Parts: sequence; structure tokens; C-alpha cells
Amino acid sequence: MLKPGKIYYSIGEVARFFDVNPSLIRFWEREFDVLRPKKNKKGNRLFTEKDIRYLHIIYNLVKVKGYTLQGARDVIKHDIEQLEDQTFVLQALHNSLNFLQQLDAVLERRAKNL
Repeated sequence: MLKPGKIYYSIGEVARFFDVNPSLIRFWEREFDVLRPKKNKKGNRLFTEKDIRYLHIIYNLVKVKGYTLQGARDVIKHDIEQLEDQTFVLQALHNSLNFLQQLDAVLERRAKNL
């Protein structure tokens, strides 16, 4: 989803990336102090890569691990650096998996054509 050279992402792009409604992103923005997207003159939210990294952390804690909002806030407050490192590694692994799946599909198509 993150595009090289792109600085800002709309709330719609971010919501699609996490497969959630934009309203959930807005809700998390109110609930978690680390989320502070910029807003343009119209009031549209503009998320940076840093905001998206924080959303990865929040998503993982709340949606994947089942933390309560307060529990997630507490973990973020005390362990944000470790969570950022873990999120970076998880994203790299996810990207590698996607690449390997795409490569496998290409190789299967080529094998069928032989």
C-alpha cells in the first residue's frame, strides 16, 4: 500500500489498507494520542507513514490480539519503541510473503505454458 515518494494518504486509502471503515480510523484517532494526522483546509485527514505505523500497532493490539482500548493505550504508552520495531519486522515479513506468493503464481503460469 505505501507508495515510494508519497507523503500523505487519505483516510479512504488508509481504511482500505486495513480493511476497516473510515469511521474506525477516526474513532482510533480520538482514542489514541499517538495518532495525529494533518488536516488540509477542507478538514480532510492526511496520514503520514508514521501515522500508518501507529495504526498498524493499534490494529494489531486491538483487532488481532484482542486488547481493550485502555489496554492498548497502556501498552503503547510504555512500549512504543519495541512495538514500532515489531511492527516494522511484521510488515517486512508480510511484504516478503506477498512477493513470494506473486512469484509462485508467475512460476506456475510459466510451468503450465511449457
